[in-house]
Amino acid sequence: MTILKITPESEATGLAAEIYDADRRSLGYVPSHTKAMSLNPEAFLAWESLTKAISTSLGLRRYELVTLAAAQAIGSTHCRLAHGKKTLTIIPEGQLRAIARDFHDAGLPEAEVAMMDYAVKLSTHAAAMTDSDALRLRELGFSDREIADITMAAAARNFFSRALLALNVELDVPEELSDELKNALFAPLPWPHVLAVDSAPGGPAIP
Repeated sequence: MTILKITPESEATGLAAEIYDADRRSLGYVPSHTKAMSLNPEAFLAWESLTKAISTSLGLRRYELVTLAAAQAIGSTHCRLAHGKKTLTIIPEGQLRAIARDFHDAGLPEAEVAMMDYAVKLSTHAAAMTDSDALRLRELGFSDREIADITMAAAARNFFSRALLALNVELDVPEELSDELKNALFAPLPWPHVLAVDSAPGGPAIP
């Protein structure tokens, strides 16, 4: 659990209170990551504006697939769960489980697989990337703006996921997710990250 002194919902004022209220309206509760990152509410709102601008330009499906791939590479249980829930609104659970376990073997178009591979490489070996990585996306039909959006989506996920991991923010496990989907979302993650889930409320038993 983070050492940060989180502002309780009953004590939130100003921008922080507005951020909390927005999450209660959209999610029904205020996630731990919102409470931690809204200690700097101006930065949190700037982050939300950034991701909205990227996802609106790239398209929600591509944005969520890139986000899931980057979160997998980082080892972010927080973002795999949160965006697994969001992706359920656009991809059926059966296919999402397959994507979560291995997006190379989930029936995705070649372009989407390449896009997710790009996000994984950016999240693990960004210094090793060359023009050939972006050219691969162009060859598969992505425009230069889309390549820039894919890059920004993956890079933005690295910012947020790594901040949550560094601060040891408490993990929220959405009740709406089935155990099968939770396990699929966790399956590719490094084992130490998965172990932390078992002690979280609603955390599944990992096979």
